[in-house]
Amino acid sequence: MPKPGDLIILAGPKGKRHLFLLEESKGLHTQDGSIQAEDIMAAPFGGTVNSHLGRPYRLIRPTIFDLIKGLKRQTQILYPKEIGYICLKLGIGPGCRVIEAGGGSGSMTMALSWFAGLEGQVYSYERRPEFSELCRKNLQRAGLGGNVRQFQKDIEEGFEQSGVDALFLDVRTPWDYLGQAAAALAKGAPIGFLVPTVNQVSQLLSGLERSDFTDPEVMEILIRRYKPVPERLRPEDRMVAHTGFLIFARQQDRDWSAEETVRPTSYHGDDI
Repeated sequence: MPKPGDLIILAGPKGKRHLFLLEESKGLHTQDGSIQAEDIMAAPFGGTVNSHLGRPYRLIRPTIFDLIKGLKRQTQILYPKEIGYICLKLGIGPGCRVIEAGGGSGSMTMALSWFAGLEGQVYSYERRPEFSELCRKNLQRAGLGGNVRQFQKDIEEGFEQSGVDALFLDVRTPWDYLGQAAAALAKGAPIGFLVPTVNQVSQLLSGLERSDFTDPEVMEILIRRYKPVPERLRPEDRMVAHTGFLIFARQQDRDWSAEETVRPTSYHGDDI
């Protein structure tokens, strides 16, 4: 049963979903009528609640996907399609210590907090105070953030941590902060970046070649949904296509005595 303070989803008969914070004296007003808070708290997750017009709404416990999609935002957020891959590539899991820079509205912060668990620690850096405050509120609303420490500072000054397990940079000129990132990471630890344009990718790759990082990878993730109608299965008219380029590498002290930089060979998943 949901209780006051829980984030819940009510899904209407036409598929529209409402993600909101349950309060004792505050129900939900929809185009199908109003739903009382006491009726919601009396229903089990997976059950239905009727509006005052008799329209049934399904009561759903939100997943981390729902929480990220439903957060309040003032900035462009990372989408779940990138977030899931980033967390896997960076090895984010229980007990992990990870830095993120460019917290923004907190979508990535929320995911890192979720996956790192209570044993882990997330260090979130954001220069602008209004974004830092919004991130804090989004974490609190989602019931997350107990393992998050926020830092409102310019990362040009460096990170306050060292030997962390992973680092993610979502800033406009990540090549300017590679030295600070290398100093914060444990030896051989992974780093990830998100940039929106190809010229940023090129400049970042050039920076990585001159820095203490190796094994660069570049990719983008596209999603094409299908209309779930058995008799006429077909793609949706719109798709979530390019939202950013992902770049990954690993911290590695370079042998600067080497005469030549060897560029990595591309590989496919089947080759691993």
